[in-house]
Amino acid sequence: MAGLIVKPRSRIFHGHDWVYASEVLKAFGSPEDGEIVSLKDGADRLLGSAIFNSKSQIVARRISRQRQDLDKDFFERRIRQAVAYRQRHGLNLELGRIVWSESDGLPGVIVDRYAGHLVLQTLTLAMDQRKALIVEALRAVLAPESIVERNDSPIRKAEGMELHSGVLFGEAPAPFPITVEGLTFEVDLLQGQKTGFYLDQMPNYGAVAQHAKGRRVLDCFANQGAFALACAKAGAASVIAAEISTDCVGQIKRNAERNGLAVEAYAVNVFDLLKDLDRQESRFDLIILDPPSFTKTKGKLGDALRGYKEIHLRALKLLAPDGMLATFCCSHHVSHGDFRNVINEASVDAKRTLRKLATYRQALDHPIIPTLQETEYLQGHLFELAPGR
Repeated sequence: MAGLIVKPRSRIFHGHDWVYASEVLKAFGSPEDGEIVSLKDGADRLLGSAIFNSKSQIVARRISRQRQDLDKDFFERRIRQAVAYRQRHGLNLELGRIVWSESDGLPGVIVDRYAGHLVLQTLTLAMDQRKALIVEALRAVLAPESIVERNDSPIRKAEGMELHSGVLFGEAPAPFPITVEGLTFEVDLLQGQKTGFYLDQMPNYGAVAQHAKGRRVLDCFANQGAFALACAKAGAASVIAAEISTDCVGQIKRNAERNGLAVEAYAVNVFDLLKDLDRQESRFDLIILDPPSFTKTKGKLGDALRGYKEIHLRALKLLAPDGMLATFCCSHHVSHGDFRNVINEASVDAKRTLRKLATYRQALDHPIIPTLQETEYLQGHLFELAPGR
């Protein structure tokens, strides 16, 4: 087996499963892109087996600490282990993430389930090359009606792969309803955001909405309106949902009508809206900030932090006395410390004092490996405005 000798003090010696090009001391056996390689230290001790791609900054991703082939048995075993984890923790196997990449021992493989339909993403070259085996394994373990491919994520470009979507098994499902926290949403697995719905936030919709009763709510970056609808259902006095995508705004309106709820939805740039609302001296009792990732690369972190600070500064100025701010960040490049500092700086500039009431995280079906910080990408907080001082 071809392989790589990894430099001392590389992250893989500290529990991480990635090897960057800068961490390779030398290659042996002429490894080819998409191949399984051995990882070794300078004393020729085996560190495990990994998938290899010279076109990526992350040249190797470990799949096992032993010698391991990528065959159908391997995929079936890892998928069964992923299902067993979710069963042990009482998670919904009919709606949620079934496989979460490195967290389930399948780097670059994401599988989401919507009742009888699966959505597959293969975001690493080796896994993409073995897509047919993964489909066979999914059919053997989960017996789905269909398997849809949503390989339209720009992250594939880092692996030198093209973007495309389609049907890998069965027939393409027409848009159909799902139920989340007692609310009905229509999902389109081939055209919708991500794989159809933001499954990672599902526990947080109701957790935030429990503070909405009788309050004026502003849901920013609302996507399909899950936070907005949950707040309306919880008895909010009024709900405004802001989202730049006209398609999403149409979905919010249809979802509100479908659930018999009153939500005002506007297709607008949230940054511009927050400025306008401040000029109008509008005030809200609960503001939700759930933006898309402001950066996909570490090199753009500075710009992202400036963006996060601006939306927090403007949102804090719109809070009424005793108002609450629920805020989220979904970029793993933004550390917990970075996000806290941005919020603190915004509160100082806005001359507002905050009390922290709660912390939010991604759903349990998106497991976190503590030594792979990239698996913990969603962070959220709930703050209350303290009396003026």
